[in-house]
Amino acid sequence: MQRYFISETKSSPAIDFDPATNLLALIGQSYPENAFKFYEPILEWADGYLAQLSPDVEAILEFQMPYMNTSSTKCLMMLLDKFDSAYSQGKRVAVRWICNADNESEFECAEELKEDLSLPFDILTKEVG
Repeated sequence: MQRYFISETKSSPAIDFDPATNLLALIGQSYPENAFKFYEPILEWADGYLAQLSPDVEAILEFQMPYMNTSSTKCLMMLLDKFDSAYSQGKRVAVRWICNADNESEFECAEELKEDLSLPFDILTKEVG
């Protein structure tokens, strides 16, 4: 599979899904004008990636998203549901959500998204310096 990369903009995160390293990163704020249009190709890529993911390989879905609007949150939940479903089918997938230590709302958002999932989901904090 080809790497899927989109550069960060003011209103959309950088997307760096690298099948060579099995690290799928979303980094930046997310409030694009049309979140469903922005995330649709990402969701399609994830379907293909998860379908071909070998059982002996662990994929990490990593988030560093200090802010996202409601429609972005819905799209990210759709992405997380795909990974949760893959996990329930025996695939080795996990989520790593990295929050800024001083951003309580970011932590709360990650906690809310984690609630309905069964896959491994670590919420880490980093100091902003």
